[in-house]
Amino acid sequence: MAEPQIGGIRIEGLRKRYGSGESAVDALRHVDIQVAPGEVVGLIGPSGSGKSTLLKCLGAVIEPSGGRMVLGERVIYDEGWKIKDLRALRRDNIGFVFQAPYLIPFLDVTDNVALMPMLAGRPNAEARARAVELLGALDVAHRASAMPAQLSGGEQQRVAIARALINRPPVILADEPTAPLDSERALAVVRILNRMAQQYRTAIIIVTHDEKIIPTFKRIYHIRDGRTQEQAGEGRLLA
Repeated sequence: MAEPQIGGIRIEGLRKRYGSGESAVDALRHVDIQVAPGEVVGLIGPSGSGKSTLLKCLGAVIEPSGGRMVLGERVIYDEGWKIKDLRALRRDNIGFVFQAPYLIPFLDVTDNVALMPMLAGRPNAEARARAVELLGALDVAHRASAMPAQLSGGEQQRVAIARALINRPPVILADEPTAPLDSERALAVVRILNRMAQQYRTAIIIVTHDEKIIPTFKRIYHIRDGRTQEQAGEGRLLA
């Protein structure tokens, strides 16, 4: 494992047990992961290996059973939660990108992206201006007034990435973000995530089964039976 650094993602000895006694199931036995600011890593493993449980722990959706998690520059878990307001933690520090974009069908593209900061109390005009800026960076500014149903699959995923970035989180968790896309659009999404990671110094974990994008990672974590193993990737991310 790499030397500890400030920022990014650092997970040490993370464990998660469901149930107790003879019926207990150890979904995570010992997970060590480190992702530097500006880095994108892949997380792969068979079904039931603990990937979903790990993302839920990292996303502060479920509580681990032990270990330590650092997101950005904040220790969020160390044998117990160190953050009182987990909802605010998720809103302000973690961006989520899912397999499906989950855009709100009755809001246009700009408002879909701007909604989170508006709900957090940021002035509407400021939130929309930031949304338009991100849409421009992701090459979908021309769709700013469109409704989600008018977008292609690749455009919808770009809007979902803009939404994940809107609060400038230090961490993005992407769960199978390219699964519904063809090869060209899948690689385009990974290129965008890499560009955004470098531009905003965001640490990104991509959980995937997608054979099309696995060769793009410079580092990969394999998870099996609740344990992780790191390996060097090919890093074949074409411009």
